[in-house]
Amino acid sequence: MNQSNTQIRMRRRPRGEVSVNDFEMVQTPLAALTDGEVLVRNEWLSLDPYMRLRMIAQRSYVPPLEPGDVMPGGTVGTVAASRDPVLPVGTKVVGRLRWETHSRTTSSALQQITHTDIPVSTALGVVGMPGVTAHYGLLELAQPQRGETVVVSAATGAVGSVVGQLAKAAGCHVVGIAGGPEKCRYATETLGFDDCIDYRADDFTRQLTKATPDRVDIQFENVGGRVMDAVLERLNDYARITVCGLISEYDENHRWPLTNTLQLLVNRVRLQGFIISEHPEYWPGALTDLAERVRQSQLIYSEDITQGLSNAPAAFIRMLKGGNFGKTLVHVADANS
Repeated sequence: MNQSNTQIRMRRRPRGEVSVNDFEMVQTPLAALTDGEVLVRNEWLSLDPYMRLRMIAQRSYVPPLEPGDVMPGGTVGTVAASRDPVLPVGTKVVGRLRWETHSRTTSSALQQITHTDIPVSTALGVVGMPGVTAHYGLLELAQPQRGETVVVSAATGAVGSVVGQLAKAAGCHVVGIAGGPEKCRYATETLGFDDCIDYRADDFTRQLTKATPDRVDIQFENVGGRVMDAVLERLNDYARITVCGLISEYDENHRWPLTNTLQLLVNRVRLQGFIISEHPEYWPGALTDLAERVRQSQLIYSEDITQGLSNAPAAFIRMLKGGNFGKTLVHVADANS
């Protein structure tokens, strides 16, 4: 086993758009474990938009990162050393850990991966936090009814792609919003959305109107800004808005003021933001359902994989700019490395 740990830290807070110079890679020694601890050799790292929010020095649902902190992230790995009988060496685990090759932690931060009949990387995507986020935000909060129209932004991302497929399974008319023709084709031809609109198109609002002739009953928001504002104008009476993410708002220099908020009152809209980590009781049932849907080919997913921890900052920046296709992952190391 390696005697050192490679980490990616936030060197400084971004000034506007994130740069690779906002990160630094360091080597640290691996300290001996104490009773109750395990050492996880990380094999897969999840890159998610919420990480950008943590790089901002402002009040949020979690404390902001400080310069020098290791970047946080979900990982899948193998227990390489253990002083906890619950997690013996060789156990496959998923956890809320960090951008590093090895993580010294306790069982409270880890879950054993039990769905061994599907790829373990799915524990960071469709059968992990993004999947549960989609499941809870749509089925628990928005409660779709057959025949309703659902609009989901970032439609081909890790969360949006699951939202759209769950909404179709519930009998809804599903319209996605994504960046570029290729992503829109994937949403309709592969994921089964009824329509998908390129938010970069000059006639975006006209296309949105055409795609939602019965207006919008559920708005599943991952982007915010101009995209959210356009959908607000299409809402039905008693529409529900689930706010999962606002990625366009995370860069302080590119914020778009909403102009259609009157629609919230006129249409008596129910709007709710949520953080899925605050609902641990929901996870077991959702994970079981999601894994079974994957087994039955009822949930299609894609993974955007970058090789090597050193390339995580560049992959993260590409994701923030919409350059990813599907769930963004970093292949940190092979299981046998």
